[in-house]
Amino acid sequence: MLEIVYQDEHLIAINKPHGLLVHRSKMANDATEFALQMLRDQIGRHVSPVHRLDRKTSGILLFAFEKEVEIAMHKQFQESLVEKKYLAILRGYAPDELGIDYPLAKENGNMQDAFTYFKTLQRAEIDIAFGKHQTSRYSLVEATPKTGRMHQLRRHFAHIFHPIIGDRKHGCNKQNRFFMEQFEMTTMLLHASELSFIHPVTQQKISINSTIHEEFKRVMELMKFSK
Repeated sequence: MLEIVYQDEHLIAINKPHGLLVHRSKMANDATEFALQMLRDQIGRHVSPVHRLDRKTSGILLFAFEKEVEIAMHKQFQESLVEKKYLAILRGYAPDELGIDYPLAKENGNMQDAFTYFKTLQRAEIDIAFGKHQTSRYSLVEATPKTGRMHQLRRHFAHIFHPIIGDRKHGCNKQNRFFMEQFEMTTMLLHASELSFIHPVTQQKISINSTIHEEFKRVMELMKFSK
């Protein structure tokens, strides 16, 4: 059963687990379960996703019941009117706060403006040697992307040399292997924790929150992060 974190007559949101695709994709033929179909079966109603989360990203995933609401919410996301917050665990000690203003290329090669603000919530140093270092250092951050480009957070954190732990495509393969060997952890430590927007029907401000899943929680406990 999917965890439903918000529902009204027009919209419904779930707390998507790590590893679950939003819908069928030719790029992931191995998948047999999809958030879209699972939610439809669970509530017995037609729903349509109004945005996307990567397969390995967990957290708030919003759906609409009606086409008109779906279109209205798509427009809000496209115009950067939806405030999104993510939790991530990064390699190394990240700056206290930083705005990353770094354009990203689309699949066709065209460049798009992309901006991410983040603040570091906590830092950890664990007594396990990594490479040339006698200990391993990590940061728990809260990120607020101001634009919505593909893999934006993953690419931006890699750009500043503090990649997200568990990110195979844009992250650090040595760190990912380290987490697999030391902790049997292959999850990407990125979680969509908060979504705020103006309801397209009621015009009220809606804020949705979601809690982290077990694998993310386990790593936070290993690092003694308190959030």
